[in-house]
Formats: sequence, C-alpha cells, structure tokens
Amino acid sequence: MYRHLTTDHPIDLTRYQVVNCYMGRMGLINSGGDSGEDDLRQAVKTAVINKRAGGMGLISGRKAFQKPMKDGVALLNAIQDVYLEKEITVA
Repeated sequence: MYRHLTTDHPIDLTRYQVVNCYMGRMGLINSGGDSGEDDLRQAVKTAVINKRAGGMGLISGRKAFQKPMKDGVALLNAIQDVYLEKEITVA
C-alpha cells in the first residue's frame, strides 16, 4: 500500500507520517533511536529529515544521555541548531 502513496525517500516517508497526524495538526516528533558510535551524524540527519517533512521535533534520550556530558550537550545543541536554522525548510 505505501509504495502507491509515497516513495522510499526518507522525507517522503516522514511526510506520510505527518499526514497521518491529522494533516499536521498534531505535531510529529520522531524518536532518535539507540545510542551508538555515529550518534551526532545520525541525530542531525534525522532532525533535518523530520524538519523538511514538516515534523515538529526529535526525541533524543539515549543518544545524548549515555554519553559524556560534553558530547551529550554538543549533540543536543546540534539538534537545536537544525530546528533554529531558517535555511532548512519544508521540502
């Protein structure tokens, strides 16, 4: 069913999730996922995809809080920077 309604592109798939949130009237907040080795890159990529698809935010628990304080704060600041950046807009 999904292949008829959207493409395999992550922004299109996330946009379909936004549509399922009462056409965006309920904000979509994606989960950041497990903590791993490349967390900063993955978190920023997920935040950009979410924002470009019309999502409202990113939950980042383990990715930030299972790291040393300095690394966790840098990760949270990078996610905030994505949502504050005016040049990253809805695709």
